[in-house]
Amino acid sequence: MPFPNSEIGYQRRYEVRTYEIDSRKRMTAPALARLMQEAAMQHVIRMGLSVWDLEPHQISWVLMRKQIRVERMPKLGDHIVVATYPSGFERLFTYRDYKVLDESGQLLAASSSTWLLMDTQSRRMAPMPDFILAYRSQMPPQEACLPRPDVKLPPFESPHYARQFEVNWHDLDFNEHLNNTLYIKWMLEPLPVEVLTQRQLKQLDINYRAESQYGDAVQAQVQTLEDGVFLHRLLRESDGKELAVGRTAWE
Repeated sequence: MPFPNSEIGYQRRYEVRTYEIDSRKRMTAPALARLMQEAAMQHVIRMGLSVWDLEPHQISWVLMRKQIRVERMPKLGDHIVVATYPSGFERLFTYRDYKVLDESGQLLAASSSTWLLMDTQSRRMAPMPDFILAYRSQMPPQEACLPRPDVKLPPFESPHYARQFEVNWHDLDFNEHLNNTLYIKWMLEPLPVEVLTQRQLKQLDINYRAESQYGDAVQAQVQTLEDGVFLHRLLRESDGKELAVGRTAWE
């Protein structure tokens, strides 16, 4: 079953499209993350908790952490189900799980994520209002959910590979900062081409640390930890601010 015992959840069936695949006809990691993001957005729209519903309260959702575990990437033309559900609150944070299933119900990928609310005026963390906390009673027990993200990464020492990017208008999301799925895409770009073409992503952990805005010059850096395991980070070049850090494992 895509959901634990819960009163709230959302799922949607998709077909893997040509612009979501690599040269091996397998869905890419950024495309998978985009489908998860789309399912979450459609869910909060139905719940009346989308960024547009929250505008009068001057708050908006911001993704802080995400972990993705891949069992098998779907291929071109495959029909998949993306299921998502809120999985709890803890102080200023809320959690959301995702599961991606094939047509037979087999798990393809799973992801847990941590979110907070941003004050859209100050751009700082905002407390969770009571009308959102009221959903606590409908959420599944924690033991029925995926493990919550706890991305403790080793320190990044020196890059072995790097690429430069600029934040353009079409890279922005509804909060007018760099779309969280592009953080993932840009982090992966500096990897050696043999990793991208010959290996398969099995695990991705990312901590989002700061927003990046229109016109920012961003450097993506990658450090090799061991065979098939890499550290990643994004830096804003103007001040050296660390925008995000991550870790990937490939087989």
